Amino acid sequence: MKLESTPPLNANPIAQASLQHAQQHYENFPVASILLSKRYRHAVAVIYSFARQADDFADEGEDNPMQRLANLQHFKDELALIQAYIRPNTDFFRTLHQVIVQNHLPIQPFFDLLDAFSQDVVKTRYANFAEVLDYCERSANPVGNILLHLYGYATPELLKKSNAICTALQLINFYQDIAIDFDKNEGKRRIYLCQDELLAAGIDETSIAQKKVNAKWQAFMQMNLTRAMHLLQQGKPLGKVLPGRLGFELRMIVAGGER
Repeated sequence: MKLESTPPLNANPIAQASLQHAQQHYENFPVASILLSKRYRHAVAVIYSFARQADDFADEGEDNPMQRLANLQHFKDELALIQAYIRPNTDFFRTLHQVIVQNHLPIQPFFDLLDAFSQDVVKTRYANFAEVLDYCERSANPVGNILLHLYGYATPELLKKSNAICTALQLINFYQDIAIDFDKNEGKRRIYLCQDELLAAGIDETSIAQKKVNAKWQAFMQMNLTRAMHLLQQGKPLGKVLPGRLGFELRMIVAGGER
């Protein structure tokens, strides 16, 4: 599907608003920072806006689960129009379509993100690490996939390293937000720690609810962090492969994960 006559992204009001929002939330989205090439900043900001809006559908506000899923389904329907070479219904998705077409981006990672956010609405426990990894493959890895395609570095080897970094950072985020995920949105009490590993360590949900920190908990968390750090180290060389500002930005992100 050819794009209709559209202004460049730096003159597109949706893209401009997306960039402004991303820059205002720098702590959550450093890849829209001044360190990156101006050529890609608006595209990255639109991608961020897509992910941020969808994530908010899953987690923010007072909507019930049915409404959250309906909002996410609307995003899936708009993506499906792009996939079917049909003009999207909303200005935002027409702008996202422009980003996807002009930069030859795969559309599946966008669907994967929506699947992960939908899962957040309905799933609050993870039986084992395989389930956690499956979630990370859809909640975190697609972001790296999209960015490598955007910058023209989406080789199988580099995608593998990107996946390792994205999964590791997602795991670290889980461990930083254990109390937040458990307490947020009363009734959800979401736990991304593996149920089988909690059982083996002799830790129950009461300990999480009471924020009980003891030697048993410290050993359990050290095991989880060591595993995440191993993944981060697997992907770390990507920061030296990617050139210029992009590589520098990634090295900063990895360094933040190592702290």
